[in-house]
Amino acid sequence: MLQEVLRQEKKYIITIEDYYRLSRQFEQFLHQDSHSQEDGYWIRSLYFDSLEDVDWHEKEDGVALRRKLRLRTYKGSSSAKLEMKQKQGANQKKRSLTLSQSEAEALIAGQFGVLLQHPTPFAAECYARLSAHCYRPKTVIDYRRKAFMTKENNIRITFDHSISVTESCFDLFSPTLLQYPVLDAGLVIMEVKYNGFLLSYLKELINQADASELSASKYCLGRAISKHYHF
Repeated sequence: MLQEVLRQEKKYIITIEDYYRLSRQFEQFLHQDSHSQEDGYWIRSLYFDSLEDVDWHEKEDGVALRRKLRLRTYKGSSSAKLEMKQKQGANQKKRSLTLSQSEAEALIAGQFGVLLQHPTPFAAECYARLSAHCYRPKTVIDYRRKAFMTKENNIRITFDHSISVTESCFDLFSPTLLQYPVLDAGLVIMEVKYNGFLLSYLKELINQADASELSASKYCLGRAISKHYHF
């Protein structure tokens, strides 16, 4: 099943104190994601990139039109979503395709032909990009997410914390990956996504937080060792 979403997206670093305060306020008048419990639900993403790390460099260089390819799964799931996120000016476009565990593991092993079993233009596009640019797994990122939403303007506000990564093991479905943290325990990433404009009462609440807009993506955080340290 193919899904497609197009909306604006802003990311901020906030303190854990502001996270708990905003979370309590949002609970009073926003719907929580059906998976959210207490401090959220567990997400794991595996990011691909080309041999030359084209996607990483385009993000670091601030290229206006760029994309990322990843597999995403959730705790206890036996499937994964292949997702392509495309930056288009102020907007983010996300398309996804649900794959079985065996199909996801085949992609990780470089067997991109499994995508040809899905007769959709998106699957064909992913196959062409992965193959032509020799994409390979680069990092696996785990974190917990608490999410709120409202139907007006398709608004979704998420809080991501307890972020840990590995650049050495790409077993997406393993319960025992050896990972290391990449964000201070007192900090949380807040993402604000919406169509058109953000409702004023939400903007006022968010502006009260001690927030700094974040330019680095989780993918870039997940490449902290390989792209910033040389041996």
